[in-house]
Amino acid sequence: QVQLVESGGGLVQPGGSLRLSCAASGSIRSIYAMRWYRQAPGKQRELVAVITTGGSTNYADSVKGRFTISRDNTRNTVYLQTNTLKPEDTAVYYCNADIRDKVDIVAGYWGQGTQVTVSS
Repeated sequence: QVQLVESGGGLVQPGGSLRLSCAASGSIRSIYAMRWYRQAPGKQRELVAVITTGGSTNYADSVKGRFTISRDNTRNTVYLQTNTLKPEDTAVYYCNADIRDKVDIVAGYWGQGTQVTVSS
């Protein structure tokens, strides 16, 4: 059994920063790509950033230059550093990862989400 648990969300003023974390645990053999998505009220879930096993990254145009995705493979953890936050960044942020478990099944896993609210 594999679990992803996010943390680090909260209420922040426009222009502020938050660092989101997502730790994977359980019956893990390997973790491949790790991603952050977000979903604002009344909108579809959108991909924010992705990082490969080798550390290559890609970002949605709306967050380029403001958000940074990184990972610590020794801790099975992915991070999202969010800077210069805007009210339109308000959403529930979800992490997602492609994981091979110890019986060699590869599947996509989701965390429960963490709320980010940008407001004065």
